[in-house]
Amino acid sequence: MSTINILWVDDEVDLLKPHILFLENKGYHVHSCNNGREALERIQKQLFEVVLLDENMPGLNGLETLTELKQLRPNLPVVMITKNEEEHIMEEAIGSKISDYLIKPVNPNQILLSLKKLLQHRNLVAETTIKNYQQEFRKIALSLQDLNTHQEWADFYEKMIFWEAELEALEDPSMLEIFETQMQEANQLFAKFIENNYADWLQDPKNAPTFSHQLLAQEVLPRLSSSKPTLLVVIDNLRLDQWKIISQSLTNLYTVEAEKKYYSLLPTATQYARNALFSGMTPLAMSKTHPEWWKNDTDEGGKNLFEKEFLGAHLKRKNLDLKWSYHKIRNLTEGRQLVKSFQNHSKEQLTVVVYNFVDMISHAKTEMEIIKELAADNKAYRSLTRSWFNNSPLLEIIQKAAMLNFNLLLTTDHGTVNVQTPSSIIGDRETSQNLRYKTGRGLTYEPKQVMATDDPEQLGLPRLSFNHQFVFAKEDAYFLYPKNYNYFAKLFQNSFQHGGISLEEMIIPFVAMTPKS
Repeated sequence: MSTINILWVDDEVDLLKPHILFLENKGYHVHSCNNGREALERIQKQLFEVVLLDENMPGLNGLETLTELKQLRPNLPVVMITKNEEEHIMEEAIGSKISDYLIKPVNPNQILLSLKKLLQHRNLVAETTIKNYQQEFRKIALSLQDLNTHQEWADFYEKMIFWEAELEALEDPSMLEIFETQMQEANQLFAKFIENNYADWLQDPKNAPTFSHQLLAQEVLPRLSSSKPTLLVVIDNLRLDQWKIISQSLTNLYTVEAEKKYYSLLPTATQYARNALFSGMTPLAMSKTHPEWWKNDTDEGGKNLFEKEFLGAHLKRKNLDLKWSYHKIRNLTEGRQLVKSFQNHSKEQLTVVVYNFVDMISHAKTEMEIIKELAADNKAYRSLTRSWFNNSPLLEIIQKAAMLNFNLLLTTDHGTVNVQTPSSIIGDRETSQNLRYKTGRGLTYEPKQVMATDDPEQLGLPRLSFNHQFVFAKEDAYFLYPKNYNYFAKLFQNSFQHGGISLEEMIIPFVAMTPKS
């Protein structure tokens, strides 16, 4: 271990010689002084890794020294050592951002443990993480061959999210690269699983997962209360890993009562999955029951203009006489307006908010260089989501909901996948434009990279003509036409897209929460 410089500040520092010798035998270089003023002068002249600071000193006491020290070196770790066990002293020290708090008399091993925690914590965690993942690697590889149910796949994906977060915290990227290889293999097998089961699930839902068109009936409507308002937040494009990130910002506001994983319908695209969520119908049923609201890919106009109407018709079919409202937030101004008026909805049984920001991130990543840099990979994408959420009107809306005693239900319509593999496809002018699925006639494609159907109705999708097809990109593929192939391959590579088949797109969160207040 290279020499680590410690500054120990105590008015009785001469009595600490045995402690200092013990630490120096462990490889630390301990500098000492007996008052706060000298300590402040020392840290301006020399770099220290940690300061051990006595709270009760004559002249400038420990808390006063700590305040000035943090102004000079905000990131310098400080361990407060005190005989005083009064709560307000601890609170002041913690509020001043100390790194640890020890009560006298302290023994040398206490000090050593505190130093290791501060200075070697990252390395010790890294060593343990690598060791644990190496042990888990074989289990994951073996379990991949035995995943036979939708619930097993959903639980497996959640486990992989955990390991991705653990490994991306390491400075050495080699273990994360191994993980990414495992994730690729998992998506290959998951695509086969979907190919083998999806049509059967749609025809016979007995052994099927909860899908988009079933979520409200199975999870939302049974949780509505006549005596307590409920806020349903649908964040477009929110992946399961992104939910795990933003959930950390809600722990002081809400208690999670239920956290479930459900499956997005195919295509994992907003016009299909979110319309299905609100209507309680498959796209095929929507096109037949409400042709005035349903839009196919080839139709002109917006494809999600009638979500409110679909929801109203759904509630009417269920014979639910509710006070409810629907709000779609597409920009900062609309978000701010709802924050101001949110209290007006406290007498409703159901307030629905659709928030589009995550969707905007994924699309902007393709079009804007700055977003490409900010969301270069999954880790950065999650970080950007956290930053947005913590500074968004949506968090303010949820804070108001908690104050007004709303229950909170949070979900999404589908996720996204970081695409890496261009896949050539040929179609006519009527072929849809999405990068992860295509619908049209006479499509020519790479069979290994797609799931295709010539009978869309089996998958709950409308058939537009006799030879109408749907094809869905698998794993991390994205569709390109031969014309200007290389240009568009470079443009869209490493962007976040949706519409196809992957764990990231299809297995998505539903969470039910109650306010802590």
